[in-house]
Amino acid sequence: MNLIGQLIDKLSKMGAYLSGFFLIALVSLIILEIFLRSFFDISTMIADEYSGYFYLASIFFGLAYTFSTDSHIRINILTSRVSKKANRKIDIIAALITLSVLFFALYRTVLLTYDSYSFEMVSENVSETPIYLTQLAMPIGLFLFILAVILFIFKGFSNDS
Repeated sequence: MNLIGQLIDKLSKMGAYLSGFFLIALVSLIILEIFLRSFFDISTMIADEYSGYFYLASIFFGLAYTFSTDSHIRINILTSRVSKKANRKIDIIAALITLSVLFFALYRTVLLTYDSYSFEMVSENVSETPIYLTQLAMPIGLFLFILAVILFIFKGFSNDS
């Protein structure tokens, strides 16, 4: 289990690096667009479209890492008043519910991405980017998130004994 946990942690970290890369790309693209419009009165014509794609990728690739480092927002008004053992059990139950929601979201995003691929959908903008390429970040990011939640559940059970 330790080897699998390390692999999931590395995948989560890789997702975080991808998230950071896309965030830097987003900011760079916006700065480039501002610079070109201000000084040369021209536009990249794709800055608004691709900044949305980069933002989506940044969010989804970062989900697993933020979860595994306890960086997600947690509302612990109830769990702060119970024992550590009860708190762990509540966390495991919440993680199981989260897992079911994530599996549903993964299923739906895979269907969405596949439909975009099979219908050869492209963006309506100048770039005519294949939409499935931009949507791939959703199922990949959710898959990494699912792995992080599964690892959290197993750690919760191993700490329970």
